Amino acid sequence: MARALPRPHRDDLRIAVGGLLGGVLLWALGVHPRIAGDSLVLWHAPWAPLLPLTVTAACEPLRRIRPRLGLPIGTAALVLDTVTLGSIVTIVLYTDLIYAAVLYGNPAAARRIPRITGMLTVGGAVVPAALWRDPQALLIGVGVGVVAFGPAATGALVRNHRDAAEAARLRAEQTALLAETDRIQAVTSERARMARELHDMVANHLSAIAIHSTAALSIDDPGTSTQALTVIRENSVAGLAEMRRLIGILRDGSGDHEPAASPTLGGLASLVDSARANGLDAALDAGHGEVPVPVGLAAYRIVQESLTNALKHAARGRVQVVLRQRDAALDIRVTSPYRPGDIPRAPGSGSGLAGMRERVALLGGAFEAGPDGPLWTVYASLPLTEGVTA
Repeated sequence: MARALPRPHRDDLRIAVGGLLGGVLLWALGVHPRIAGDSLVLWHAPWAPLLPLTVTAACEPLRRIRPRLGLPIGTAALVLDTVTLGSIVTIVLYTDLIYAAVLYGNPAAARRIPRITGMLTVGGAVVPAALWRDPQALLIGVGVGVVAFGPAATGALVRNHRDAAEAARLRAEQTALLAETDRIQAVTSERARMARELHDMVANHLSAIAIHSTAALSIDDPGTSTQALTVIRENSVAGLAEMRRLIGILRDGSGDHEPAASPTLGGLASLVDSARANGLDAALDAGHGEVPVPVGLAAYRIVQESLTNALKHAARGRVQVVLRQRDAALDIRVTSPYRPGDIPRAPGSGSGLAGMRERVALLGGAFEAGPDGPLWTVYASLPLTEGVTA
C-alpha cells in the first residue's frame, strides 16, 4: 500500500505564494538583475525569467518534507535563471532552499552541503581570478558565497543549536524519569519496610488475643475465662504500645511523641517470657556479643515472628530458640513441634515468612524455613559486616 505524501507546511506554502507574487510584480515593473545587452543573457524572451521563478517557487512547499528533491530542482532553475534577465526573487528563494536542505535534511546532507558550497565559493573566487587575471573576478566567489555558502552555513548553525536543545530536552526527560523511578522505588521500599514492622510488632499480640478469646468462648470455666481475659488484656496493652511506637517512627519528631528505641537482642528474654505467658512452652539459648544495630533488629524480628507462628501453628511441645555468634555471622535457629494436617489455632496471612526472608536478604544473609522431621525449623544467618544497613 503506497504511503501518502506528507502535507506541506502552511508557512512554506505562504513563502511559495508570496515569492511568486513578488517575483511577478518585479517582472511587471521591469526590475531585473541583468540588462538585455549582458553577454550572459542567452535567452532574451521577456517572459523567460518567469519560468525559473515559477519552478523555484514550486520547490518551496518541498523545503521541509522533500528537501533532497527540492534543492536539485531549484539548482537547475537557478542555472536557467542565469541565462535570462533573471529575477532577484528567484535567487532569494534559492537561498532559502539551501538553508532548508541543511536544516531539515538528513544528517549526511547537512554535513555535505556546507562543504560543497564552501568549495564552490573558494573555486568561484580563485579560478576566474587566476584565468582572467582580473581582481574583479573575485566577486564571482563572493556572489556564490552569498547565494550558496552563507545560507548553508546558517542552516548548519541553526541545526546544531536545535540538535543541542533537543539533546538537552531528552536528557532532562531522562533525568526526570530516573528521578521518578527512584522515588517510586523508595516509596515501595519504605512501604515494604513499614509493612514488615507493622506485621512483626502487632501480629504476635493479635494472635495471642485470638487464641485466648477462642479458649474463653469455648470453655465454660470462670477460672479459665479469667486467665484468658488477663492474657488478652496484657496483649492488647502491649499491642497498643507497639502501635504507638510505630506512630512515633512515622512522625517527623515535631509532634508530641518521639520514636522509641528499636528492639535489640537484649529484649529476647522478655520476648520469650511473653510467649510463655501466652501459653507457649518456649526456651531461649542465646550466646552472642555486640552486633550491629540492623543485625540485632532483624534477629529480634525473626525470633518474634517465629514465636508468633509457633503460637498459631505448632503442635504441643518445646519451642527452642538458639542464637550463636560466629566470627562473621549471627546464626538464629527456632524449632517447634510440627504435625502435618493440624488446624491453625489462629488465622495467618502467610506474610510472616516472606517478611523474614526479606529482612535476611536486605542484610545479605541466608534464610531457610520448613519441616525437618517432627520439627518445623526456621534458620537465618546474618552477616556481621561493618556498615550493614537495614
